[in-house]
Amino acid sequence: MPRIWSKRPFVPPDRDGSAADSSAPSLHADIVGGVTTFLTMSYIVVVNPAILASAGTNMPFSGALTATVLVACGATLLMGLYARLPYAVAPGMGLNAFFAFTIVLQRQVPWQTALGIVFWAGVLFVIVSATPLRERIASAIPVPLRMAAAAGIGLLLTLIGLRNAGLIEADPAALLRLGTLDHRAVFLLVALLVAAALMRRRSPFAFLAAIATVTAGAWTLGYAAPPGQVVSAPDFSSAFLQLDVLGALRLTLLPALVALLLTDFFDSISTFMGVAAATGLTGRDGRPRNLRQGLIVDAVATLGSGLAGTSPGTTFVESAAGIRMGARTGRAAVVTALCFLPCLFVAPLAAAVPDYATSAVLILVGLTMFRMVTTIDFSSVEDALPAFVTIVLMPLTLSITQGLLWGFLLHALLYAVTGRAREVAPALWALAAVAAGLLGIESLYG
Repeated sequence: MPRIWSKRPFVPPDRDGSAADSSAPSLHADIVGGVTTFLTMSYIVVVNPAILASAGTNMPFSGALTATVLVACGATLLMGLYARLPYAVAPGMGLNAFFAFTIVLQRQVPWQTALGIVFWAGVLFVIVSATPLRERIASAIPVPLRMAAAAGIGLLLTLIGLRNAGLIEADPAALLRLGTLDHRAVFLLVALLVAAALMRRRSPFAFLAAIATVTAGAWTLGYAAPPGQVVSAPDFSSAFLQLDVLGALRLTLLPALVALLLTDFFDSISTFMGVAAATGLTGRDGRPRNLRQGLIVDAVATLGSGLAGTSPGTTFVESAAGIRMGARTGRAAVVTALCFLPCLFVAPLAAAVPDYATSAVLILVGLTMFRMVTTIDFSSVEDALPAFVTIVLMPLTLSITQGLLWGFLLHALLYAVTGRAREVAPALWALAAVAAGLLGIESLYG
């Protein structure tokens, strides 16, 4: 669909000093773009609560769904009205897996306390985003480690998707083994084919169609029961404001808090940089427009996620789909936010979606993130080894924390022993020292 533009004689600068776009899109283009963004990311309404309420977390599905929609609607609205950007915000993939599988299940932290960790990570994120620390941290992290973190999270999501589909299962002797090939594996194959076909056609319905196909098949063949009712009132009692703020301040939980903060921060920076560069939403200096305001919205979304009852919110790369359809201003984000509102009432329908119906989406999102590995230069060991360790530790330990901490530490030490210590930024030396301290805390109290 062609973009529709209007003319204006004068373009004021953005609030961060960069030049605004030289032409303003029509309201029609923003509406089309906003709706497109919603359609491409609406799968999160089902997938996020499904991950958070995985077996063993004891987190209520309906409460997690309500929190997911609240964060998506509220933070996206703030992105449009305050940051004036056409980006959508919602609980992020990878961050939800870290919340459920690493913090709650692996470390056996009550989900209420885990929400407290999300809250404090949001508080720190707001402080970092509103101060010069933002640029120092962002510029200090080597590009290979940023890309490795994305690739590692992609593998972690893929592992979860394969497990939900029954293709792999735990083995006490061999760690993992091939699972039982049953109807779940067949449904996974069908869903992957449906999604891949639609993705080739750039359809915004690709992920939704994959989930709907498996769900309809499971209901029809009797592998899952359809819902007794389709809609219900939002659940504001089971997860909303249930966070344990004080319990999250235990010293043993500090590594998880720092890892959550850094992962969320890198995710936001990478999304803003990538989407802005790909869609032209940059100023004359090449920096993303209104970067500071956008990061503050992301930070507030994480803080609000802890209060609402879900994993951290972050800017979605799917926003690029809406921008390609004409979205250029904050009006598009307002449209996307309003599209999320009806989702508050579909908890019974979403809860009837079987776990394995989202497996294909997890694998495809994992693939999208893992593609970042192609940008890593593996020709030098001091760059390659920290990136490689970061990538493999995340799925093998089910912990984003371990991947990040070992990556920071190894990068600084390897640059030192190979005679390149002067190339390591002071901020990265500080992160490496923090990583060593957090690993020490984990070894003593973990």
